[in-house]
Amino acid sequence: MKIFLFAICILFFLDANGQTCTGSLGDAVIKQDFGSGTNPGPALGSAFTNYQFLGADCPNDGYYTIANSTNNCFGSSWHSITQDHTGNANGYMMVINASNEPGIFYVQKTNAGALCPNTTYEFAAWITNLIIPSACGGTSIRPNITFSIETASGTILKTYNTGDIPPTSTVQWKQYGTFFTTPANVTDVVVKMVNNSTGGCGNDLALDDITFRPCGPIIQTGFGSAITSADRQLCQGNNATYTLKSQVAGSGSPAYQWQSNNNGNGWIDIAGQNTDSLTVNIVNAVPGLYQYRLGVANGSNISSVQCRVYSSPLNVNVNPLPVVPPIAPQTVCESYTLTLTASGGASYIWSGPNMASSTQNPLIINNVTPANAGNYTVQAMSAYGCSAAPVQATVTVIPKVVAVVSSPVTVCTGESTTLSASGGLYYKWTPSTGLDHDDIPNPVATPLQTTTYSVNVSNDGCNDDTKSVTVTVLQSPFASAGSNKVIFEGQGVKLNGTMKGDSITSIYWTPTIGLDNPASLTPIASPTDDITYTLNITSRSCGTAASPVFVRVYKKIKVPNTFSPNNDGVNDYWNIEALITYPASLLTVYDRYGQKVYQSTGYAKPWDGTNNGKPLPDGTYYYVIDLKNKTPKIAGWVLVVR
Repeated sequence: MKIFLFAICILFFLDANGQTCTGSLGDAVIKQDFGSGTNPGPALGSAFTNYQFLGADCPNDGYYTIANSTNNCFGSSWHSITQDHTGNANGYMMVINASNEPGIFYVQKTNAGALCPNTTYEFAAWITNLIIPSACGGTSIRPNITFSIETASGTILKTYNTGDIPPTSTVQWKQYGTFFTTPANVTDVVVKMVNNSTGGCGNDLALDDITFRPCGPIIQTGFGSAITSADRQLCQGNNATYTLKSQVAGSGSPAYQWQSNNNGNGWIDIAGQNTDSLTVNIVNAVPGLYQYRLGVANGSNISSVQCRVYSSPLNVNVNPLPVVPPIAPQTVCESYTLTLTASGGASYIWSGPNMASSTQNPLIINNVTPANAGNYTVQAMSAYGCSAAPVQATVTVIPKVVAVVSSPVTVCTGESTTLSASGGLYYKWTPSTGLDHDDIPNPVATPLQTTTYSVNVSNDGCNDDTKSVTVTVLQSPFASAGSNKVIFEGQGVKLNGTMKGDSITSIYWTPTIGLDNPASLTPIASPTDDITYTLNITSRSCGTAASPVFVRVYKKIKVPNTFSPNNDGVNDYWNIEALITYPASLLTVYDRYGQKVYQSTGYAKPWDGTNNGKPLPDGTYYYVIDLKNKTPKIAGWVLVVR
């Protein structure tokens, strides 16, 4: 009598149209979802069909295929399906182009002994009409399917007809099916889906998720009460106790069995838990999904998993603690922006020097100062409030650079001076002309002219300051007395002195002998003998300069035009005055026929009127004197009188 009442309760909770179960369902005895991932091809497991397999997305009449999509079949008279019934883009379905004659779409037998007696089962499948409404002139043939449950010997236990399945403007998956209660002597069945319509234009469909499973009353379970089923969240390492409550609709005395499924390892019975409630103790929780459900069956059938129906799972999510990667130390310049970023959590709480706690992430501090340096701590939390161990980040603030440079300086040409700068770690001087180094704080400068040097002072390249210092270069005195001069005794010559330099205080020549104005750059020099004059220039700051010039004073040559080499002791020699002072000079004497009769280099011994020791006859002779000093040659005649 109890079993009968339980069955009546089950029927009460079935769909009013008698098609699919709206109560609780058990684990599937038959489950055909055609797989996912790699295309299984024609394989249907233990099931079979009277249709032939065709490895194409758009099979012809009398063929089927296994596909995860269809696209532009038969001139787009079919819907283009992008995913199977469950929405899995990589899940497969059975695509059928019906033959011209009615036939069997699908047949599958349950395993022997798989069914429990006096237990209600649901036989169902998800179906969609592939034809679009406008195809076939709007008069397409509509699929019409009979669900049949039979014994292995062919005795029909239950049938259900879908009626014509109309075309829809979009892809519409709908579940069709029936249910039946097993007689006491039936422990296995054969399920079939038969096509009642003929082929032609239409009668094309897709099947997915074919199931045969127990159907029973509505089972409600929850935490603390049967209607509080929302998932529970727990943090890794925590402890918790949950009391699970259940409520089974209808009357009768069903049997209970609680099950657990830890981290997807499969449902297993919890020994001894056969009442309508369950106490779950979790100690030092390990991350994962922990599920609990209640199985219900008639009396002793509870011992067989095929006879049970189950509540929806109650989930306890043990959430791992956030793992926050170490945060690298940060170095930031004063007045810049500090950014600290944590990851691994859903929310964060930052604390640090001279700041209130902040939930900002990344943590951004504008215009930092040295007061912002130090250790910052972040506490990361998961979406469910699970906290990780605090993580620290060290922040170093480089003080703002304030450049300091040495004072302006004055040097003389060729002198060096040491510049100096301070206030940072790195230095760059421009221009680099005249510097021994341009990247140190104290370079030695030797500029050739007045130069303003700028130095850029920085710290780790992130902030800087620039200052300048001018090195004034005074031109040292420079003197040039000009080129050497040549004059003859009694002549005067202008000395061509020049000078350069700053702050010249005096100009003077030494010695002053023969000079008309020793304080002039260009005095007239009239010396009587060879002499070297020196031009002296004096600067107020840069010392003195001197330059010599040599004045060659040639003695005046006086050539007598007559002498009488007669050995009377009077005017016996041709005495040319001052010619002896020209030791390199060349004297040549010619007779009136142009014959050379005498020649002398220098004039250490005057000519006595002979040629090779023989006296020359009286007469006029002609001479040429080359002083060999780049002066014009001296020519004339001399009369020899005996």
